[in-house]
Parts: sequence; structure tokens; C-alpha cells
Amino acid sequence: MGWTTERRRVGAEGALPSYGDGGPGPRYKWIALSNTTLGVLIATINISIMLIALPDIFRGIGVDPLRPGNTSLLLWLIMSYMVVTAVLVVSFGRLGDMYGRVRMYNLGFAVFTVFSVLLSVTWLHGTSGALWLIGMRVLQGVGGAMLMANSNAILTDAFPADQRGLALGLNQVAGIAGSFIGLILGGLLGPLDWHLVFLVSVPIGLFGTVWAYLKLRDTGVRTPARLDWWGNITFAIGLIAVLSGITYGIQPYAGHTMGWSDPWVIAAITGGVAVLGLFCVIENRVAQPMFHLGLFRIRAFTAGNVASLLAALGRGGLMFILIIWLQGIWLPRHGYGFEETPLWAGIYMLPLTIGFLIAGPFSGWASDRFGARTFTTGGMLLAAATFVALEELPVDFGYPVFAAILLVNGIAMGLFSSPNRAAIMNSLPPDQRGVGAGISTTFQNSATVLSIGIFFSLMIAGLAGSLPGALTHGLTAEGVPASDAARVAALPPVGVLFASLLGYNPVKTLLGPQVLDHLPAHHAAYLTGRGFFPALISPPFSQGLSAAFDFAIAACLVAAVASLLRGGRYLHKGGPKAAVPAGVVAAQGGAAGTKDTADHAVGEDVADTSRHPAPAPRQPPPPKSGPPPPPPSPPPSSPGGGPGSPPEEPR
Repeated sequence: MGWTTERRRVGAEGALPSYGDGGPGPRYKWIALSNTTLGVLIATINISIMLIALPDIFRGIGVDPLRPGNTSLLLWLIMSYMVVTAVLVVSFGRLGDMYGRVRMYNLGFAVFTVFSVLLSVTWLHGTSGALWLIGMRVLQGVGGAMLMANSNAILTDAFPADQRGLALGLNQVAGIAGSFIGLILGGLLGPLDWHLVFLVSVPIGLFGTVWAYLKLRDTGVRTPARLDWWGNITFAIGLIAVLSGITYGIQPYAGHTMGWSDPWVIAAITGGVAVLGLFCVIENRVAQPMFHLGLFRIRAFTAGNVASLLAALGRGGLMFILIIWLQGIWLPRHGYGFEETPLWAGIYMLPLTIGFLIAGPFSGWASDRFGARTFTTGGMLLAAATFVALEELPVDFGYPVFAAILLVNGIAMGLFSSPNRAAIMNSLPPDQRGVGAGISTTFQNSATVLSIGIFFSLMIAGLAGSLPGALTHGLTAEGVPASDAARVAALPPVGVLFASLLGYNPVKTLLGPQVLDHLPAHHAAYLTGRGFFPALISPPFSQGLSAAFDFAIAACLVAAVASLLRGGRYLHKGGPKAAVPAGVVAAQGGAAGTKDTADHAVGEDVADTSRHPAPAPRQPPPPKSGPPPPPPSPPPSSPGGGPGSPPEEPR
């Protein structure tokens, strides 16, 4: 198909074209927002919905997740969806740029729905059942990656620059809110029937698939290109190796509390980093790369992604830590049975979601008018302050103070996330928005997996020092034979963390009926009641908690610095070819200038450049087969800058 029919040109800042064939009209942007928000919501709900329902799922398929041989099943059931979405979003974003973002997005809805059905109808039990669920979660993640990779690009195409912050802010709110809605849905549906945890996505997926097919249109720039097979393969292999190494690193190995000394883990992480280095070499050499590394020369794009990665490192493991804190210690000490704690942990964490719901849309709207830097930097500083406050709380805290801190933390993350994503998307040339959104999501999702590894490692290190002694002393004081107490104390601390995460009664699970049945009834009742384990684990847990929060504070402060260094307000200007590296332009038949004409920025107090665009003096000529571009209209003057303000110096 010829270039002129494959490639639609949109206005420089994303204004919708007028189609004579009944295409998108002025209300189309709101259709795009509502549909993509639904897609992101259902994709993120499924990241966390299993977390709370895991006990019911494992009981349903007849697997004890706390047995040493089953730890990998537990971890991969939790992590597989996140790993797949982190790995594939860049490739699907690039495919969206090449073949149509709406086409890839629609396919994602359909794939996601099909594998949601297959997750809910498994007939297998035991290890085979767990492996089936992991496989289907991987393939469900393929659909989720298609949705995540293209939703932001579709919105950026549909909305003008002065409304993108609000649109992307609402989309981000749906993503973060989905993570916490999933906790509550998992807690409600899991006890009824664990199949419902997966089946709940099916009607939403069917509706979204049909709605997207009927209503969404590709309004962005489509750039025909050959698929970069070597780039896609090396990126996938490298990232899978690194994330798999992290996943196995938090499991016990050869008598060690963790697996970071496991040769396989070391080889996976170092080999994965080496393959990612090879990916960078390939991308600099091929004519039509999967991802233009030259986009990192745009400071707004680079600083935004670095800040996003660090923010995800700071908050990614927070959900797990809070769930363990609530389920393993606080809720049992306040009268909740261990079986009830998963649902109530999700409910007690709602202030975090409420804070994000308040700040996300507002900060997106405000960043359209005042720029992103103030909100992103302030949001990360406020987030660091909330982690300081959480670290100062006693383990058995008062809930009103805890809820207030979570509310402020949600506000802080909302202040950061919406403007940061809008700034990243505004910095991208129109024909690179899909892959640019993909790399941004990869940064965020990979950092979340890495954060879980770091937080768990810090928690396990904190528990390993004092938990064995506390368990031995506490169990023998209640009449448990010394040999059984020593056996339980020698178990890896990760078992205690997983028991708390799953809402199991840890002592009852670890001792087993063969020990408890031989103890006096009142001793057995005390050991398996709500008071013994939370009181026993509180001091060791507090040490691990402090280390985890120290890391989160450091990550947020560095993210604040990255946000501060993003430069002034930035909007990509010019046609879709403006920011494509010279080698690619030449390969496609154009003549590239020596300076990136898209790299324009204006001060925070200057009018929106979408209304006062500066002319790009070195536009490459169009391909021979295409019609000549319309002559540029003289831009009006703007307060604070003349019509031809010079481009920002290359960074």
C-alpha cells in the first residue's frame, strides 16, 4: 500500500482531522478517553485481583503454596502478568505505530477476554492446575500489554495539547485505582468462588472489544516499516532474564534465606543486562529500529521516564508491604480472623486510592496550563515525606493517623503521575507515540517487579536476624518441643511473609496438626489465635519495614531531582518526521537536518506552544510519491515570545 494511503497526517499538536466518510468528530476524543480508560482499568485490576484471592485459588486447585517446592508457583502466579506486560509493551507500541494503534488495542481487548475465559474454566488440579493458570496468565498479559501500550498513544492522538494532561490524568487514575479495586474484588469474589476472580473480566472485555471495534478510529500517524526482529528478540530475552532472576532471587537457595547467590540468578541478571546492551547496539545500526534510542536526546522524555522508574521503585513494593503489615500484624491484633484479613486489608487501604482520585485529574488539568515540573517535583517530595511518616509509626498504629498518611501518599502520587505521563507523551513526535508510550510503561512495570524484589529482600534481611530466635523462644515457652520449635525457626523467613500475604494463620500452617494436637488445648488456642504471631513478629518486622521505607524515601528524592531537571514546559512541534533520527529519515527518502527540530521548550510562564507554534526551519522534504505539504501559516505572536523563537539547544 502506498505511503499516501497508509500515513495520515494529524495537526502538529494532535488536533483531529475532519473526515468526509463519517469519521471522528468533535466528541470522538471523549469516546477514546472512556474506552481506553476502561481498557486500562480492567488491565490493572487483573494485576492485583489475584493477590487477595490467592488462598481461595490454591485451595480450589488443591495446592499448598507454602511448601518449599511450591514457592515458585506462588511467585509466578503473582509476577507472570507483570513480567509479560513489562516485556511486550514496547513491541506492541511499535506495531501500533506501524499498523495502527486502534487495531492493536482492539486485538488486545479480544485476547485479554479470551484468556480470562480460559483462566476461569480450568479443570486441572495440583501442580498441573497451577501451571495452567500461570500459562493463561502469561497469555492474558499479552492482551494487557496491547491495551497498555496503545491507550496513551490513542489519547495523545485524540486530544489537543492543552487537554492531554487532563485526559492522561484520568487514564492514569483508572490505572492506579484499578490496582486497589482489584484487591477488594479479589477479597469479595474469591470466597464465593475462585473462578469468579477471572470470570468478572469477561463481560467487561466483551463490551470493551465490541465498543472499541465500532467506535475507535486511527487518527494518528502510521509509519510503514519492516519489523525489527533482532531488536524485538534481544529486548524480550534480556528483560525476561533480568526479571526472572529478580523473581528467583527472593526465594531461598541452598540453606540461604534468599537466592541472590544462586549461580542461575547471577547468570540470568548479568546475562540479561548484556543482552539488553546488545539490543542497544542493534537499535543504533538497523535502518528501522524497534525503538529510536535518539528519543532519549529529548530531555523531557528522558527525565520523565527516569522519574517514572524511580517513583515506581519507591511505590511498587508498597502494596505488598502494606498488605503484609495489615494482614500479618495489625488486623489480627484488632480482632479480625486470619481468613478475613485479605478483604479488610483492601478496604483499609482505600485512602490511598481516594488520594489518587482527588489529585490525579486535578494535576493533569493544572499541568496543561502551568507545566508538569512543579507538580511532579512536589509530588515526589511529598511522597518521600509520607514514607518518613510511615517509618515513624509504631507497628501497632492508630488507624486514623495511618489512613491520613495513606491519603496524602495517594495525593502525592497523583500529583506526580498524571503530569509526568502527559509531559512524556507531549515530548514525542506523532509517529513515535506508540513505541514511546510502550517504553514508558516498560520502565514503570519493570521497576514495579524490581521494587517487589528489593522490598521483599529488605524485609527478609530484617526478619532473618531476629525472627529465628523470637520463634524458638516464643514456641518453647508455650510447650512446643524444642526440636519442633527449632524446625520452624529454621524455615526461611520468606515463608512467614508469604503466610501473612496470603492471610493464612502462620503458626497453624507452620506447626501443623501433628504438633498442635499434642499440646494442651489452651496453649494450642493461644498459639493459633490472633495475639501470638502478631506480637512475636512485630519487632523483627519493624526492622525490615524501616529498611524498606528508607529505600522508598531515597527513590522518591532522586525522582524529585529528575523531575526538577526535566527543563521548562515542552511540547513537540512540527510534523511527524521532525524528531526521527537522521539515519531513519534518510532511509525513508527524506533529508535530515543536523539539529532535532522537535526539541523546543518554553518557560513555565509562557503561553501554550500548541497555540503559538514556532516554524521548524529544516523540515525534510516529503517522499516523492506523496502530495506536497501545505505551506506553513505564519504563527501569531504570543505573550512572552516572538513568532519565531529559536529552538532549545540539543540535550
